[in-house]
Amino acid sequence: MSHDIRTHEVAADTRKFSMLLPSTRKGAQRARRVAVAQLAQWRLPYEAAEHVVAELAANAALHGRLPGRDFRLALSATGTRLRIEVTDARAERLPGVPRPAGDDAESGRGLLLVDALADRWGVTSGPYPAKTVWAEVDLTRR
Repeated sequence: MSHDIRTHEVAADTRKFSMLLPSTRKGAQRARRVAVAQLAQWRLPYEAAEHVVAELAANAALHGRLPGRDFRLALSATGTRLRIEVTDARAERLPGVPRPAGDDAESGRGLLLVDALADRWGVTSGPYPAKTVWAEVDLTRR
């Protein structure tokens, strides 16, 4: 069962939000909706972030899923940068280098989209058994 635990922090120039979501397709869809609502509340552009969150959350629900374990969506914004983090319970399943999928492939394009929309992205391991896939979007060029 998922716990709807949200945290909000507001400092002079840093805003933070985090939420646990179920590692399911519906949880990934909710992550996207929640991120858009939060960024709109902060009055920040969300078009690129919406797609990045959708892809990272879908990957967490599909590849990072362990029964009974949720994934965490975290957003932090400064005056110039938005950081998106999705943490799941499968540290041993690291994302690979984005490669073009075949024309008839039904999946495999998510990290290519993240790579195209984010200014930086990567993976941080730990604490075991978790990993966090993160992406940063520069708000000054949006």
